[in-house]
Amino acid sequence: MRIHYLQHVPFEGLGNVENLALLKGHQISCTRLFKYDPLPEMDEFDWLIIMGGPMNIYQENEFPWLANEKIFIKKAINTGKLVLGICLGAQLIADMLGAKVYQNRYPEIGWFDVKLTRDAHNSSIFNKFPKRFTAFHWHGDTFDLPPKCVWIAQSDACKHQAFEYDGRVVGLQFHLDTTIESIRNLIEYCSDELNDGVYIQSEAELMLHLENLKDLRKYSEMLLNVMETKFSK
Repeated sequence: MRIHYLQHVPFEGLGNVENLALLKGHQISCTRLFKYDPLPEMDEFDWLIIMGGPMNIYQENEFPWLANEKIFIKKAINTGKLVLGICLGAQLIADMLGAKVYQNRYPEIGWFDVKLTRDAHNSSIFNKFPKRFTAFHWHGDTFDLPPKCVWIAQSDACKHQAFEYDGRVVGLQFHLDTTIESIRNLIEYCSDELNDGVYIQSEAELMLHLENLKDLRKYSEMLLNVMETKFSK
């Protein structure tokens, strides 16, 4: 399978998904949007992954490449590609599917539980996931559930944590891709966001629960395995 990912900033890459995909023999390519790399043609990839970033989807004046990225994501969805959006990536997918993206009541940064909805247990993608698990979060925005999408997960701070569209497009507000390196990078580049918010953990707390990384890798592998199956069909 040919995986292509869109990278918004140098410090947010594929994380543990990259290692898992390479171990399985998949090909990986990347568009570094912050470097104005050209976007690929639709026939050059099978699965599109859209990563996170500190910008918002509506900041096209500051990040002009966002406009072309949105068109590209919509085209990938419309042409039947497998698509996964993580954090900012999920917000971009939600926007392209017709949902409103806006500032969440509470910024959510740290290790917090997500709970699957009843509909998630009927999902071919998420039906093997535990009903409740701890994920890593770093976001200030959220989105409404897009039309014709299945609501998959929520957290105490954020109602719409995940959704699924057409059995092949997934938006995850939370992170399964997180590694210790990505946490360190976020602390280094985005530490100004670590304030006294209700759902914002301190730098020490972020580094205190690294035992969760093993589970995130397991869930990333579960997701990758499902997407492989969908591609083979």
